[in-house]
Amino acid sequence: MDKSYKVEILAQEIISKFWSTLTKVTLKYTRRDGRSETLVREVNDHGHAAAVLALDPTRKTVLLVKQMRIAAHVAGHTEAMIEVCAGLLDGHDAKTCAAKEAEEELGVRVHDLREICNVFMSPGALTERVSLFIGTYSPEDRINSGGGVATEGEDIEVVELPLTMAYGMIASAEIVDAKTIILLQHAMLS
Repeated sequence: MDKSYKVEILAQEIISKFWSTLTKVTLKYTRRDGRSETLVREVNDHGHAAAVLALDPTRKTVLLVKQMRIAAHVAGHTEAMIEVCAGLLDGHDAKTCAAKEAEEELGVRVHDLREICNVFMSPGALTERVSLFIGTYSPEDRINSGGGVATEGEDIEVVELPLTMAYGMIASAEIVDAKTIILLQHAMLS
């Protein structure tokens, strides 16, 4: 990998530490052409996550979640977000987390979990990497109604859709979540 730029961290100051840690980072950045400059950036760290698209290959349906997302709301997206289920690793490995989130949020046990990729969702400001999985389910895998963990403030509606309908919701801007778009596109190409 070409490392034609150089970064030297000059200072780090924690600005806020609540649900995540917001750090002010002062750095010396040497550009590809050799010029250097001092930059100040904010970096938000709340840990890494896993997400899973639950796919019923027989019926060609997917299970998604619909929920309020405050950052999207503040940015002007006031409708509930339609997404794959996801959650922070909280000390678990990514595969365990994906299976746990499917049980909590979707109310199903997923099988044949396979990791599609591990991506930075917004590398300009977030340290978060999300491991993206596809897992299979069938109606027999339902263990509860889903909906998330109420004590964590989750108020999740479970949505089951034909895969092609969910994929079409990307073009109509009904689905605007990056991890969901990546996983739906992968499912359509597989």
